Amino acid sequence: MEKLIITAALTGAEVTREQQPALPITPDEIALAAEECAAAGAAIVHVHARRPDGTPTQDKAIYAEIIDKIRARCDVIVQVSTGGAVGMSAAERLAPVELRPEMATLSMGSVNFGDDVFLNPPAEMAHFLRTMQELRVKPEFEIFDAGMLHSLQRWLKKGIVNGPVHVDFVLGVPGAMAGTPESLMFLRSQMPAEATWTVASIGAAQLPLGAMAIALGGHVRVGFEDNVWYRKGELAASNAQLVARIARIAREMERPVATPDDARALLAIAR
Repeated sequence: MEKLIITAALTGAEVTREQQPALPITPDEIALAAEECAAAGAAIVHVHARRPDGTPTQDKAIYAEIIDKIRARCDVIVQVSTGGAVGMSAAERLAPVELRPEMATLSMGSVNFGDDVFLNPPAEMAHFLRTMQELRVKPEFEIFDAGMLHSLQRWLKKGIVNGPVHVDFVLGVPGAMAGTPESLMFLRSQMPAEATWTVASIGAAQLPLGAMAIALGGHVRVGFEDNVWYRKGELAASNAQLVARIARIAREMERPVATPDDARALLAIAR
C-alpha cells in the first residue's frame, strides 16, 4: 500500500478553549502545534484561523502570518480551509486561497451542520475550483454525504476537474453521514478511478475509522477540529498526541508513514 498520509486538523472553527484547554488559537500557537504534529508524523496540517478572542476568521492577513510561522518551523504541507465557519460569505471563505498555499479544502455541496446549515451553492463551488486551478492550489474535495461524491463524479465526467483527485470523507457531523464503518465502506465503493482518500471522523469515531483507513489503503485526518478526546473521559493533551497514536498504529500494521515530500509525490503537488 501507499505510505500513510496523516493530516492534523489543528483548530477548526467551532471548538473552544472551554472544551479543549490546549486548543491552539494564535498564529504562534498554531505554528507550534504544526511543528509538533510534523514531528509526530503529520504530512499535512489543516488550518483555520482565529481572532485573538478565539472567534473564527478567514482574514487573509492572519492566514498569511500563520503560514509564514509554520514554514519557519517545519516543511509540513499547509492546507487552508475554505469552509470557514457557518454564515461566512463565499468571498470571505475563499480569501486564504489567494495566498497560494499548497492545498485548500473544497466542500462539494451544502449540508445540515448541527443546528445550522452550511450553504455551498454549485456556482460558488465552481468559482472556488477555478480559483484553485488558476493559482495551482491542490484541492481536497470534502465529502459529507454520498450526494457530494456524486457531484464530484459529474465534474469529472464533464471535464470540469481532471483526475486523479483527492477526497476527504468527513463522517459523523450531525446532519450528514454517520461516522460508521458502513458509511466509510459505501463511500469507498463509489470512489472515482485512481482517486486517493482520507477519512476525518468526528468524536469517538475518529480512532476506529482511522484504523480502518490504515488497513484499507486510505489516509487519516485527526485533530482538535474533529475530536478533543484521547479516550473516553480523557482530553487529548495536544494535536500531536492524536497524530502520534495513528502513526504508532500504522507502524504496528507495517504501513510506513508519509513525510511531507512523500505526500507531495502521492498527491501530485508541485512545489
